[in-house]
Amino acid sequence: MVARVFQGDPLLLAMLAMEDSAKKAGFTEADFKNLASDEDLMLKFFSVVRSIARVEKIPHLIDLDAKPFIPVDWKIEEHKKGGQFEWDLKKVHLYLSKKQKGGKHIEGNALRTELAKKPVFNANLLDYLLAHPELIPDEWKGKAIFFWGTVYRFADGNLVVRCLYWGDGQWRSDGHYLGHDCNESDPALVRA
Repeated sequence: MVARVFQGDPLLLAMLAMEDSAKKAGFTEADFKNLASDEDLMLKFFSVVRSIARVEKIPHLIDLDAKPFIPVDWKIEEHKKGGQFEWDLKKVHLYLSKKQKGGKHIEGNALRTELAKKPVFNANLLDYLLAHPELIPDEWKGKAIFFWGTVYRFADGNLVVRCLYWGDGQWRSDGHYLGHDCNESDPALVRA
């Protein structure tokens, strides 16, 4: 293959030239390996490139009015419904209180009060994203994204809000006691 590149093979040079735009579009090495190993997928890709077929976005509709998942020994304290929501990164925003920025922190109960009138998302969206991790942007890694629209009461009586975080090579969910502090790494997911 190296010899073909040095000889100026037009097909290989065109494939190499595609790398920059593919990276900008979000392609990863794994995506290329998947494409290279799946002849059926390559044929579909070919059909789109040749204008024989077209790509249509798969709508991801989330029912924010449904009853949320309740972990064992937890109860629902508050669940703000949000109707039918079609997932689109342009429709969401990571919100930080002024009291969370610049190395500061805010206690969870105080943050809950501050967020009371904000368009926060509930745990139904969290669970949908866990089921569809391909929708979660890599930029969220290193943060705990909170879904303040659903507040639970743990078996010990404390209030808890669930969050989404990256750990051990996958997206996970955890609970955060409202009595604990939230800092710059703990944004709330709100409607943009």
